[in-house]
Amino acid sequence: MTRTRIAIVGLGMAVTPHARGLEDLRDSVEVVHAFAPSAERRAAFAETFDFPLCDSLETILSDDSVEAVLILTPANTHLDIAERCAHAGKHVLLEKPVDITTERAEAVVEACRAAGVKLGVVLQHRFRPAGMKLAELLADGALGEIVGCSTTIRLWRPQSYYDEPGRGSFARDGGGVLMSQGIHTLDLMLSLVGPVAEVAGFATTTRVHTMETEDLVCAAARFANGAFGTIDATTAAYPGFAERIEIIGSKGTASLIGTELTVQLQSGEKTELAPDNSAGGTGADPMAFPHHYHRAVIADFVAAIREDRPPRVTGEEALKVHRLIDALIETGHSGTRVAVAGI
Repeated sequence: MTRTRIAIVGLGMAVTPHARGLEDLRDSVEVVHAFAPSAERRAAFAETFDFPLCDSLETILSDDSVEAVLILTPANTHLDIAERCAHAGKHVLLEKPVDITTERAEAVVEACRAAGVKLGVVLQHRFRPAGMKLAELLADGALGEIVGCSTTIRLWRPQSYYDEPGRGSFARDGGGVLMSQGIHTLDLMLSLVGPVAEVAGFATTTRVHTMETEDLVCAAARFANGAFGTIDATTAAYPGFAERIEIIGSKGTASLIGTELTVQLQSGEKTELAPDNSAGGTGADPMAFPHHYHRAVIADFVAAIREDRPPRVTGEEALKVHRLIDALIETGHSGTRVAVAGI
């Protein structure tokens, strides 16, 4: 079987789980270029990973054998790099968020659509077995009509995390706990329960951190299907806890805590999946997790190219969580109820 030829752009903190996943997928994927503008970063990467290095994005763009590009650079660079890759005919797999604003994220999606290339976004929580099992049960109507959904994201990041230049800023990251951390769980929530119609709540930067963007958000939510819920997200909760999505249905309840699932139905049926100890990243080390789900994201994206189908998390899908985050930030600043765009 011919291997899909991929290039990596960006060899910083986010690269390790992706590179591990690509190593596992060597039978179906060939990494032909790994690029970072910094010679020091390329050298550090080469100490761990045996992938060919290059010192220019142009090398990747001009290589007609490269089918797809995995972009792992800071969020504020995504639009420019994704546009250039799309125009060169390369499919794009993009680390979250799509970009630092929804307007720029929409431009990324449009550039890939106009060029006829696939755009996938790395929101790997959708690939956890417990989440996939819950999605299956919800699709089958096991919980009945959904009437409530509460999502809790209580993570810990020390001040040293935000002391890195640009981290926790609007200019580089596009936001704080919502855009940089909570986006994963909020995307999973939306994929399970459907879109949020409006939110009302608060957002702040606590005395725990010195940073530009928010590190604590609390909001009430009304879903498009009529369900009510809450959203609670922070990076100020020492030492960090597994994210929770708790769903109330007319036939029972479901509790998804990290990679652990418990579903209890009024009929007496019970479904349980034990945690697989792979969630991680909730505490001081944001990369303290294995690479299994990043591997699954890449495998799905490669299959989407071969089968000419959309990847599981498309750019359009990712825009939904961007728009929810916009509404949460707006209500946090205004204190009024805010409708989520696109609903």
